Amino acid sequence: MHIRKATIEDAAISFAIRRDAIREQCRDHYPAGDLDIWTSGEMSETFAKRVADEFHVATVDGQVVGTGMIDLATGKIDAIFVLPQYMRRGVGRAMMDHLEDLAMSAGLSVIQLDATLNAAAFYRALGFEGEARSTYQSSLGVSLVCVPMVKHVRSTRRQSEG
Repeated sequence: MHIRKATIEDAAISFAIRRDAIREQCRDHYPAGDLDIWTSGEMSETFAKRVADEFHVATVDGQVVGTGMIDLATGKIDAIFVLPQYMRRGVGRAMMDHLEDLAMSAGLSVIQLDATLNAAAFYRALGFEGEARSTYQSSLGVSLVCVPMVKHVRSTRRQSEG
């Protein structure tokens, strides 16, 4: 597996990975109608530009199988999605490690994300904390319950390396 900065050419597959991952992993945690709205529509030019500007992609044998992004100004992680057939193979963990390393290199001490209900346990296993629930408002008009989570990266890395 290799993780690299995304390009505009990765936009369509990134959009498809997002759709497929949401439909596969979120179906037991959110109403089907909400998932249909959340994953509806065609890829927008705005999404494609965001992929090119902000995303990183995980590849296996040259195929993009996962995505992720971090805003290095705020420490906000987003768009962690893995193709269903590559789930539970370490792709998500590798992407999170990569994004955490970028955060540390940028001098951040805290990273944050809004976890879907199905993903909160995964993030807790990576050292994120958070139990409260809030509402994520999709640009497509659906409201989804999420779990805001934070991780203190510098202290966590020092402890594991010490």
